[in-house]
Amino acid sequence: MGNVIKWINKYKYPYLFIAPTIVLLLIFMILPILVSLIISFTNIDLAGLANWTTIQFVGLKNYTNIVSDSAFRQSILNTLFYVVVGVPLVILFSMAAAILLDYSKSMIFKLLRLFYYMPSITNSIAVAVVWGWIYNSNYGLLNYFLSLAGLPAVQWLSHPIWAKLSLIILALWKAIGANMIIFLAALQGIPKVYYEAAEIDGASKWQKLMYIKIPLMGHAIFFVAITTIIGWLQFFDEPFMMTGGGPLNSTLSIALYVYQNGFQLGFFGYAAAGSFILFVLIITVTFLQFKLSKKGIEY
Repeated sequence: MGNVIKWINKYKYPYLFIAPTIVLLLIFMILPILVSLIISFTNIDLAGLANWTTIQFVGLKNYTNIVSDSAFRQSILNTLFYVVVGVPLVILFSMAAAILLDYSKSMIFKLLRLFYYMPSITNSIAVAVVWGWIYNSNYGLLNYFLSLAGLPAVQWLSHPIWAKLSLIILALWKAIGANMIIFLAALQGIPKVYYEAAEIDGASKWQKLMYIKIPLMGHAIFFVAITTIIGWLQFFDEPFMMTGGGPLNSTLSIALYVYQNGFQLGFFGYAAAGSFILFVLIITVTFLQFKLSKKGIEY
């Protein structure tokens, strides 16, 4: 007992400082996950919210039903398509923009940084309105340019394949700015001595890019890759605003499927099962990324 009291007296201040963070984490992060897991084994719906006595434990029924649902399987395939196509594009374009803007600190390049970052802070509804006009099949800006080149109009949001690609372009446009800032910070954190040593050895700009900048951005690339993959696995805003999951569920993501069943149809237990499957998928992918990632390069 005496040892316990000594241990508490020795470490009480560090634990007191982190206690508010732990309490908030438990209330707003851990508890909702546990509640979601519990209700995923019940048949709770709108009637169940009004009268809890109608809620029944259904075991794995929600999970078996959702796995056998063709719309859910389609949403998984769509989400994987978004991740496979969208994530590399976001990393590539964000890194390219950061590298180009890092070559100069003139006012024009600083303004370009603001220009690239603006989509990240633009209201999603305003973005949907503008891009809805750009993608309009009859009066849209993209089809106008195609007509100038003598090309046929494209059904950007009503063709299954083009609709997916259109949403990826929109999400890419929004994501470049925030990730570009992360890459810029990583670039500006590289010690100047590496560049000076490379110049003494007669290295070209391309060699400095390939052997100094990109390798030393490894930690930033890893961070952006993880956060971007998690974000695309939870892909929701773009299909919700632009297509509603159509046409023919071709743009339906897992997050949108969960939203439709939980908040539009009121099947909370069923939607909780879908959200927990998405949660496990995100945890698995993130864990694999940490296991497969290589240690950052240090010179």
